[in-house]
Amino acid sequence: MKEWQEAGLVLSVCPYGEGSILVHLFTEEHGVVHGIVRGGGARRHAATWQVGNLVMVQWKARLSGQLGSVTGELVQSVAARCLDYPVALSMLSSACAVADGALPQDEAHPEVFMRLVRLLTLIGVAPEPPPMAAYLRWEACLLSALGYGLDLRVCAVTGACEGLQYVSPKTGRAVSVEGAGEWRDRLLPLPSLFLEEDVEATRDEWCDGIDLTGYFLERWVFGVRHKGMPLARGYLRERLSVPLSSMDDDAE
Repeated sequence: MKEWQEAGLVLSVCPYGEGSILVHLFTEEHGVVHGIVRGGGARRHAATWQVGNLVMVQWKARLSGQLGSVTGELVQSVAARCLDYPVALSMLSSACAVADGALPQDEAHPEVFMRLVRLLTLIGVAPEPPPMAAYLRWEACLLSALGYGLDLRVCAVTGACEGLQYVSPKTGRAVSVEGAGEWRDRLLPLPSLFLEEDVEATRDEWCDGIDLTGYFLERWVFGVRHKGMPLARGYLRERLSVPLSSMDDDAE
């Protein structure tokens, strides 16, 4: 019998048989794991098994590699706090869907896990204004953990550390204004939020940022596995394209 207990983030939930659910969980030590929650489809358990929630999980299986049996107790509810904040709820759904689709099963990525816990906590505590800069830095962290990190330290052309405003779509390396030259129209914009941790950036930079990390996620992570980008992430990108006044109306 293989058994362990650990805090885990609920990444996805779907019905499994009569009254049970199949959950994908992300834990610090075991990475992404799958398991069946017997009776998890009952109404009394609905609040626990919500995407984005942090749950203390007990996972059991007779043999390694088998689909485990899962029980759990709610530690932190995030989704319920975001119901009145469309962008925050989209961020939560997108982050969990990206982690679920991008991370290999049963492979630990502790930094990605801890940063995702902090991100979801931040979304739950302060959904307005939406912490998009933290979300985008988490996606950059995920790319790095998977071996596809963006190199934003110096200009790939001149070696300069200043004036970095673009990223090469081929290499993921930063390019300065001077280094871009006549090729700037073929480069991806580099928002300042990736260069300075205390910068929240403007709405336009959020859009540039989600396009930047999305380009490399699609090309280097989902594309090589012949997967499409998660729909939840596409919905988040669409929400960022909506004027702020329209989003405020949605939240009312």
